[in-house]
Amino acid sequence: MALCSGRAVIFDLDGTLTQSEEGIFNCVRHAARAVGAPVPDDTALREYIGPPLAYSFRAFMGLDDETAERAIAAFRERYHRVGLFENRVYPGIRRLLRTLKARGDYVGVATGKHGDATRRILDHFGLSPFIDSVCCATDARSEKVDIIRAVLPENCREAWMVGDRRFDMEGGKAAGIRTIGAVYGYGTLEELQKAGADVCVESVQALIDFLCPGEEPPRGAFLSIEGLDGSGKSTQIALLTDALDRWGFEVTHSREPGGTRIGEMLREIILSPENPEMTAETEALLYAAGRAQHVRELIRPTVASGRVLLCDRYVDSSVAYQGGGRQLGVQRVLDINAMAVDGTLPLATVYLDINHEAALKRRHAATSPDRIEAESDAFFARVEQAYRELIWRDPERFIVVDASQPPEVMGEEIAQRVIQRLVEDELHASSAC
Repeated sequence: MALCSGRAVIFDLDGTLTQSEEGIFNCVRHAARAVGAPVPDDTALREYIGPPLAYSFRAFMGLDDETAERAIAAFRERYHRVGLFENRVYPGIRRLLRTLKARGDYVGVATGKHGDATRRILDHFGLSPFIDSVCCATDARSEKVDIIRAVLPENCREAWMVGDRRFDMEGGKAAGIRTIGAVYGYGTLEELQKAGADVCVESVQALIDFLCPGEEPPRGAFLSIEGLDGSGKSTQIALLTDALDRWGFEVTHSREPGGTRIGEMLREIILSPENPEMTAETEALLYAAGRAQHVRELIRPTVASGRVLLCDRYVDSSVAYQGGGRQLGVQRVLDINAMAVDGTLPLATVYLDINHEAALKRRHAATSPDRIEAESDAFFARVEQAYRELIWRDPERFIVVDASQPPEVMGEEIAQRVIQRLVEDELHASSAC
């Protein structure tokens, strides 16, 4: 048994760390069909989250012992193959676990799931490095109190069980520790209070405020996405946001020019076709001015709060469009933006790589072009070349993706590479604490 001289926080998994209904619901439906039982509706399916499978199939589906065992086998076959990845980490949980780790708290997981599935989920979503011990149900240990006792360290001065169902509250009480009811999960406030929860929280943020009052959150991350107009940025931003949400990264969106009230006013001036007399130098300086406001008002505070700032264009666009397209020079535009950026660069920049001619055909087919989109083919050829110079200068920051692929294929590649970068950054920050 592990030792702990401070505080221990033990979490349930389903409905507390992860939103597991998608995978569980699909697997319960699969199991019901496999044994010829009626498929529960969505309301009834919620009861299957939390209790042991044997209990659920007998109590909620009315199966006898033999049929329940066959249903369990069918459930587990699909769950281990695909269902366990049909999961979402609750927004804020990554931030909470990283904060607890930085505090030096002991963090455990006590779940009625079997061990292989639990560890695969925690590993897949990059949560394992922030958890000290995991205890799961076995044939000899299926009661929640026994699982909690098995994961609790010795000599901790304070211990809490965090869960969303009565089994978690009752198990924690029986194990002699205090309990927190996660109302944001699958149980109800009434259920949790009736089971004796010492504290109930309506959200992960409320849980953070209770467990870590006044603690500085771990740093978030700044990401940008770049590409020629028509490269598919809007589609990929939506796909990447969904992938990041599934992993529990809290995403704030922004764009350049724009992102702040002042930035959006400058955007209107810069992009309006009514300003054809604007000089290249004026254009570059206006972009830099909006960026200076953006960095200080939104980007830095968002990252400091532990969230991910995902920005549609950043300083690379200025370098490519004004440095290359307007022929001001790559280095000159970098120099213009030095004070605006002041060292704030993305952890990763996704570049959607597509030939400028193909990109402009897509863009002009979608909407009427703005002042910059209406530029010549030669202008965009220079923009494309400037992007390539930036990638050559800073290859580690850029994630270059072939934008001629189908959007879903691109999206999977981008999500995999960006999430890998984010998880590596989390681990690096954690080891530095």
